[in-house]
Amino acid sequence: MEEVDLEEDVMNVVAEEATVIVDVLCRERSNVLEQIYGLVERSTRDWLRSLPSLRERVLGIVDYFKASDHQKCCQFLQTMWMFCQSIPLDLETKVLSIAGSSSGAQGCFPETENSPRSRNVKRVCLDQVESYTNAVKLLLQQKFERVTKDVVKEVCLDEAWLCLRQRNSARVRDKYAQAQEGEEPSERKESVETLLRTTGRVVVLLGQAGSGKTLLMHCLAHHWVQGFYPSIKLLFLLEFRQLNLVSQPLSLKELLFRFFLLPEGGDEQSEAVFSYILSNPEKICFIFDGYDEFGTKFTDPEKLPSPLGPYQQLSVTDLLSGICSYKILPKCTVLVTCRPRDVIDLFGSSGYFVAELLGFSQQRVKEYTETYFEEKGSELKERAVSLLMGNRHLLSMSHVPALCHVCCVCLDHFLSEDTSQSHVKLPTSLTQIYLHILSAFLSRCQGGGSTEVAMPLLQKYRSQIAELSRLAMNGLENSCIVFLAQDLSTELMNFGANAGILSRVDLTCADGSHLGCAFMHLTMQEFLSALHLMTCPDISESQLKRKLNLKSRWTARTDPKTVFTDSLHLFMCGLAAKACRLSLALLEGSEDAIAVVKKRQETVLKILRSFVGTASQTGPKIIELCRCAHETQDISLAKDVASRTKFELRNIRLSPVDMDALAFVTSAADQMVCLDFGGCSIELECLSIIPNCKNLEHLIFRSRKYDDKFAEALSSILPDLQDLKHLHFISGGLTDTGTEKLIKALECCPQITHLNVSDNSLSDEGVKMIADLFPKLANITSVMLGKNNISRNGIFMLVEKMASILSLQKVHVRGKKEISVMFSPNSHKPSVSTDDPKDTEDPKELILSNYDLKLTHLTKLCSKLRGCSSLIILNLTHSDIHPTDMNRLCKNLAKCKHLLELDFSHGTLKDESVERLQMLLPGMTSLQLLNLSYVQMSTDGALLLVRSLADCPRITTMELRQQGESFVRFLQITAGAATCKLIQYKLNGDNIKDLSGILEHSSYLADLDLSSNFLRDEGVKSFVNLLPKLQISNSLSLSNNNLTQLGALYLVNSLNSCEKVVAVEVSLGAEERVLIRFGQENISGKMLSLRGCDFEMDHWKNLLVILNRCPNELKLEFSSNVLNNESLNFLLNNLAKLSSVRTLELRNNGLNAEVIKHLVTQLRSDCDCRTIQIEEPWIKAEAAVRLVSSCLDLNSHIREIRVEKTCFEISVEGLPSRAASENGDFSLSTVRFISFDDCEVEGQHLTFLQSTLQKCSSLLKLHFSQTTLGTNGAEFFSSVLPCLKKLKTLSLHSKGEGLDEAVIFALESSQKHLENLSLSHHVINDSEAAKLGSALQGWTQMRSLNLSHCTGWTATGGYKLVRGLVHCITLEEMRLESVALDEKSTVCLAQGIRTMTSLKKISLNKIQVQVVEGSGVLCLLACLQSLDGLEELELEGLRMGDQGIKELVKYIPKWTTLRKINLSENCVSDQAGEMLVKALSHCRALQQLHLFRNKLGHEFAVRLGQVLPSLPQLSELDLSENQIGQKGSLSLSEGLVSLKTLKKLCLTSIGTSDLICIASCLKHCTSIESISLAWNECGNDVAEKLAEVLPQCSKLKKIDLEANNINIAGAKALAKCLQCCPWIDVIRLWRNPIVKDDQILRDQRLNFSST
Repeated sequence: MEEVDLEEDVMNVVAEEATVIVDVLCRERSNVLEQIYGLVERSTRDWLRSLPSLRERVLGIVDYFKASDHQKCCQFLQTMWMFCQSIPLDLETKVLSIAGSSSGAQGCFPETENSPRSRNVKRVCLDQVESYTNAVKLLLQQKFERVTKDVVKEVCLDEAWLCLRQRNSARVRDKYAQAQEGEEPSERKESVETLLRTTGRVVVLLGQAGSGKTLLMHCLAHHWVQGFYPSIKLLFLLEFRQLNLVSQPLSLKELLFRFFLLPEGGDEQSEAVFSYILSNPEKICFIFDGYDEFGTKFTDPEKLPSPLGPYQQLSVTDLLSGICSYKILPKCTVLVTCRPRDVIDLFGSSGYFVAELLGFSQQRVKEYTETYFEEKGSELKERAVSLLMGNRHLLSMSHVPALCHVCCVCLDHFLSEDTSQSHVKLPTSLTQIYLHILSAFLSRCQGGGSTEVAMPLLQKYRSQIAELSRLAMNGLENSCIVFLAQDLSTELMNFGANAGILSRVDLTCADGSHLGCAFMHLTMQEFLSALHLMTCPDISESQLKRKLNLKSRWTARTDPKTVFTDSLHLFMCGLAAKACRLSLALLEGSEDAIAVVKKRQETVLKILRSFVGTASQTGPKIIELCRCAHETQDISLAKDVASRTKFELRNIRLSPVDMDALAFVTSAADQMVCLDFGGCSIELECLSIIPNCKNLEHLIFRSRKYDDKFAEALSSILPDLQDLKHLHFISGGLTDTGTEKLIKALECCPQITHLNVSDNSLSDEGVKMIADLFPKLANITSVMLGKNNISRNGIFMLVEKMASILSLQKVHVRGKKEISVMFSPNSHKPSVSTDDPKDTEDPKELILSNYDLKLTHLTKLCSKLRGCSSLIILNLTHSDIHPTDMNRLCKNLAKCKHLLELDFSHGTLKDESVERLQMLLPGMTSLQLLNLSYVQMSTDGALLLVRSLADCPRITTMELRQQGESFVRFLQITAGAATCKLIQYKLNGDNIKDLSGILEHSSYLADLDLSSNFLRDEGVKSFVNLLPKLQISNSLSLSNNNLTQLGALYLVNSLNSCEKVVAVEVSLGAEERVLIRFGQENISGKMLSLRGCDFEMDHWKNLLVILNRCPNELKLEFSSNVLNNESLNFLLNNLAKLSSVRTLELRNNGLNAEVIKHLVTQLRSDCDCRTIQIEEPWIKAEAAVRLVSSCLDLNSHIREIRVEKTCFEISVEGLPSRAASENGDFSLSTVRFISFDDCEVEGQHLTFLQSTLQKCSSLLKLHFSQTTLGTNGAEFFSSVLPCLKKLKTLSLHSKGEGLDEAVIFALESSQKHLENLSLSHHVINDSEAAKLGSALQGWTQMRSLNLSHCTGWTATGGYKLVRGLVHCITLEEMRLESVALDEKSTVCLAQGIRTMTSLKKISLNKIQVQVVEGSGVLCLLACLQSLDGLEELELEGLRMGDQGIKELVKYIPKWTTLRKINLSENCVSDQAGEMLVKALSHCRALQQLHLFRNKLGHEFAVRLGQVLPSLPQLSELDLSENQIGQKGSLSLSEGLVSLKTLKKLCLTSIGTSDLICIASCLKHCTSIESISLAWNECGNDVAEKLAEVLPQCSKLKKIDLEANNINIAGAKALAKCLQCCPWIDVIRLWRNPIVKDDQILRDQRLNFSST
């Protein structure tokens, strides 16, 4: 060991190692400093102890000895050596040398238990470590020489490059999500030589197969041997292929000394070296090479046993995982090499590093090729270099160092055969190269040199190749890459070694060393395995399919571990190429070898085609599929792969080989394609391959990796992309420098239509360069510039261009996030003169949102806008508009000739600015919309704007909310009616007076809304008193103004105080609602609705006083009011006496049966007609029957009485009192109609009605629906029907029970005068059917018969029923929906219908008929020819097809009175549909047309659109579930415009999402009430168009948009629209991708549920 010179160097040691000494002393115990204090004089010692911190005291000590003499320094270092426990090796070596040279040193170290081990023992240990280090260096030197023996070109580590990035232990697949959020890990480019310059970290070195990972690791180790990394004292290089042989648990010590290098000094040296390793981990480096060759995965560190110790026996996977995760030997340096796909298995410590090797650049490929052919003559070298550099495929493959070598060997083999050949046919795929390499290797077995042809070699050595292929395949299936000598014959090993296919290796096993072998590279093993699969006769098609699958470069921890390079599938695809067929046939060797090989090749191609349509393919699998197609060289397959329009590639490294495969595939496409690179690592030289991608229309780069250098490289190829129209360079690192390069390139690309450079680092200068480019791009339509460093000056540059470039149509700026420039497809030439009256400039839009424009900015903006007369949208949101600017701005905008939208939202408008605006509005004749949403504006400012209603008669809608959605809409002509909403402004008394004074002059005000203004009772009273002076024509809303019951009475009084008030609605419940409606003067009746008002007695008294003064007829509705008994009795007694009340509705007020009967009794003496409706939850079943019976007995003036669900309704009219019957009993002669509908009534309940009903001698209609009659019900009808002598209509709609014969008997014996009978949904057996048929024959006055959904009879019973039915020749309506008839019954029915010439309505929906002479349906259709007066025809679900339509259209033209026709679910085609439409054109009275679920297409729709104007009364149209398509919907919309009576339109699932035309035409359908556009995948464009149109559809109630593609933006548009559409009840938005987290979507009318 070299010692320091004590006299000369002891001072230098303290000075040079000062920092290390300070760190050591700071870590030691306090008694160490006490020992050192003893070397210092007292005054200095006291000063040192007074210092505040330990580090300051240590620094003082070191500074003291640095300034002392060499003797004191020597004593200081000796003391350190004796007492310090953590001295680094370098410093300790120097200290020992000083100690050894110092006289008397032996006596300086007393032997105490606190003293360190003796100097001699310590020095011996260090000597043993030094000795082992030298042995390690010798071993690594030998390994380096062996590995680099056949290397063509010396490896320069500083010329081998990698990309280094730090990452945590997140999953690899999470990178995509990080990239989406802009969290890409930063990368930096470094040389391999720097990997070990930084110690104490874990680095995973990634590299694809053949990238030179193993060679570079040995070179790094050799660099260490040469002293390049002094901070590393021991370096261990372990290979995973060796560690595969470790089967027993072992410790760290056993791993190092048994499987790397055993110390020659025995246990003593082993212990010394291992102790040094444990105490100095920061000086230890581990290189684990070839994780891809490891047979299993690392153990997850979280699953490792705890704690872990260096002496603990662990499995090799646990041990290696513990080292890499720093659970064992923390702070050591770890370098692991693997393939990119295996990085997921390596659970590094948090913040470990990933380095990815970069391949050869083209320059390095050239240099390597020149070196390889250096000794083969200059002529051969030049030719080889020329061939390789000139061949795109070979050059791309040579990016990988090993493949570069393979290509050189292949070229050498080609050129050495015949150097005279002027043209050499080079292989075009990796597989073909390996075939030639195999031939080159085989040529060595016959002595090398040239051979006649390659193929005979394959034939000559067919058996050896077959054995090697089988060995390779067995190894692949068993994850074996190293074979022991006993695994193969000596002859085969010698053959493989001589040919260079196998390489011999020395293996260390548990029982000693063994000789083995491995294939020269893993890819060679996989290539031979592919040969085995394609040539072995034992391989089946299913085995081929199992082996051929696409590999993803994104892997999960759950994916199985494989030691291979995933090239097997590529070689299988390559061998499926036609160029390989002859070679494979030679290896297959049978007589029909060509046929066998061809079949297998076709199988491979078939499997690949099955991958093409897989929807779940990610970017890596798409690339792999392209690689496979490229290997096959099959153009047809490439065309199939290229059938996708977009190749979306995310977060993978793309090599030249990948890009070459992409070019091969895209060039075969039948359509234009898009390449989308997101976060992909792409070498700049790879970009030069993109011009080979033919049919490339859309190119996207999105990643921070793509910077100015990338843009410069991209610029060099852009002029070569002749088909490129869309270029997106987004979310990148582009600055003005890179932009300048791109702009110069784009000047040569006039075909570009879309340019997007959003989310980069462009400044105003970059914007200027892009803006100057606009005139040079003749076809540009959009430029996106958002998320850059662009100031207002940059925006004003764009505005200035707007005025000078005719085609620049829109500039949209929303803060810095969205900056877009849109162009029209017209000329891009600069305008010459904007004052030219012949100028035909397109309308322009300017939106400057969230830009906080101040005075100076607006002044500048106005100057820029001076020449822009075609502006249609100006958005100045988040701006403070000064009065002067408002004046200048509005005067400029008044010159605009197109309809203009002006947006001041989220800004500030002072009263002076509002006043200027209000004064200038009348002169802005082109203004269409003024948006004032969330503007900070005072109440006085809002009232100033309201004044515009009088000054500017073009205003149609004004909505002003304080800090809410606010706008003013204008028409281009004088508005016939205007709506004004002034909401949330806290109006006081003075404000109300001012507002009233303003509105007095507004003669065309239709609706006024003053909701949520905190008016309270007095404010409402004041405004109501002013109503007679106002000219409101439709409604006044005063909701949410904190009213009490007193305020409600003030509102009710308006019925008397203002003659124009026709209705008052007041609700004081959970949601306060107040609405006053106005009508024409001298109206006959008024309406009052009070909901949830909870009046006390005094309130009810005052209410009745008000009502008594009302001279008009009244309709009263009292709902959900809580009344005590006193109030209730008082109210009902007085209401019964109130002669003006014509309709009284009492809903959910807690009324019981006695109260209702009392009210009915009070109505006995009243001779006026009135209607009473009472709804209470208990009115059903028996209670409902008892109530009806009691009321009939109590009041003889009841004309109609009905119960529907829980609603009881009676109609009373003044007639003479009860009349006595002939036998002296009183009869209820007034009642004409009794109905029980869906109110849970059963047969046994009817007993309570029996006696009463028997007295209803004048009853005309009796209706029971959804009842369960049973035996009791049959007895009831048997007893009452004979008493009802005048009964004309009987309806018994069952829930599916049997029809009792007693009922039929009663009908048959007593009801000859019956005209309308409905027995739907009954189960009728043969006996009952026969009796009913017999009864029908006697009803000569029958006008309507309904037997729909009746079942239960057989063919015999059905025939008897039909035979009776056809005798009803007076029938005008017949409904037989869903009944079943056999052949005989069908013929009978058809013949009968011919005689029923009075039939006007016939429904045979879904009738089940048997085939009669070809078609029972046609038989029924033919009988319709005699029905000249038909009004309604329903034939749904008959599946009549085109034949039925052809029959039907013969008769339709003469049905001029036809009002309804339903032909849904009839399999009607386009051709037959056109015939139908032509026939229906004669039915001008048609009101309903239902054709859903047919096979109608756009041709039918085109024809229907032409015919619709001739159907002026059409009110319902249903074309749902027909594939009308976009063309058909357009034609249909043209016809719908003329339908002013249309109420219901159903276009569910009609085969197109483009329904903007349909939405737009609705404004012309002024009667529309219901629309369905569900299940059409409509987007926001349709929703936004609907939102624009709906305010003009004042009768619309329901819109169904279920199952479309409307997101939050479309939903918001509809929600905003609802605010001005109170008439709409519901908009269904279920099954749309809408996140309902916005306040505006809480409108209850937006329905997001399935109901």
